[in-house]
Amino acid sequence: MPTYEYMCLECQSKFDVFATLAQKEKGLSPECPNCHSREVIQVFGSIAVIGGSTRGGFDPGALSGCGPSAGPGCC
Repeated sequence: MPTYEYMCLECQSKFDVFATLAQKEKGLSPECPNCHSREVIQVFGSIAVIGGSTRGGFDPGALSGCGPSAGPGCC
């Protein structure tokens, strides 16, 4: 089940809400567990990436993109 992070505009506390995509599409109206305010906004936290070594597979240097080493016409 997806987790959505919210921040309360009254007390500035952050909290998580667990809801299905269907519930999210219908519209969530979360309440701050600290002060019970409904003046909250959804925030987007960092994304965790779990991986292993680069042996025998993925070479991060092989990715194309913009930058000095990307060559002409990269952007």
